[in-house]
Amino acid sequence: MKANDSAVLAIRVHPQDNVAVVAADVPAGSAVRLDDGTSLRAVEAITRGNKVALRPVARGEAVIRYGEEIGTATGDIAAGQHVHTHNVRRGE
Repeated sequence: MKANDSAVLAIRVHPQDNVAVVAADVPAGSAVRLDDGTSLRAVEAITRGNKVALRPVARGEAVIRYGEEIGTATGDIAAGQHVHTHNVRRGE
């Protein structure tokens, strides 16, 4: 998807991250533009400050933010999907 000016900004902290944080509320179906200029489509609504999956994350796969594992996907997560406690188990 090509980025456009009306897309909501999301910030990827580390190149290995498979999630980014959205800087504003994102309605379902809206474009999300990463700080590197690439973009993707949100498959569901995501509230400001929450994470969006940048690529598909399989059940059991690590969720990476800041270049570090922050949890494990409890089910398959699609690119553009909201990533939060409903689909990630935090490491103990």
